[in-house]
Amino acid sequence: MSCSLPSQPLPILYSFRRCPYAIRARIALVYSGVEVEHREVVLKDKPKAMLAISPKGTVPVLQLPDGRVLEESTDIMRWALLQDDGKGWLTEANEADVSRLIMINDSEFKPWLDRYKYADRYPEHPVEYYRSQCEEWLAQIEGYLLANDGCLLSAQYTMADMAIFPFIRQCAHVDKAWLEQSPYPNLKIWLTGLLESSLFASVMMKHPQWKG
Repeated sequence: MSCSLPSQPLPILYSFRRCPYAIRARIALVYSGVEVEHREVVLKDKPKAMLAISPKGTVPVLQLPDGRVLEESTDIMRWALLQDDGKGWLTEANEADVSRLIMINDSEFKPWLDRYKYADRYPEHPVEYYRSQCEEWLAQIEGYLLANDGCLLSAQYTMADMAIFPFIRQCAHVDKAWLEQSPYPNLKIWLTGLLESSLFASVMMKHPQWKG
């Protein structure tokens, strides 16, 4: 006769498949080998259980087994990398640069990306104007990739690549034909490599809406 230990509860991840913030969080969790209970959220029908622990109502949200709640995508990424970061995505040496690039992406590029995606909601300027504002960041990305052998900060991926990639993906989807003829060859190679990776495929699996 043997006794089995009780299974430990899994972290609970509230996510939305296409959200770039949720994508970056899922990438870090999968890379780190962290198993979670995935709860797919429909943003027009947010579950009460999520709102109870995170009233701001945005995804991703990670509820840890000890009750702690992580409400920011970069906090979830950092927590995951603390569990296992075998390829050194976040190190003491690169942490400041990682944080700086993510800050620029999230605070400066993302507002222009939203206007580019939904230009009809911002009729004060044509779509080309919003795209030109986005291009300032795309050009910087191109420069980083050229200087660092195909990744943003070194010859290997870091947390910066994985945190920024979902937003560049979103930008590319607005007008794929324009991106194809754009003067950013290194960005296009970088983007294609990440889009075709098994890691990205694994985090984009479809889940039914969670209701509870």
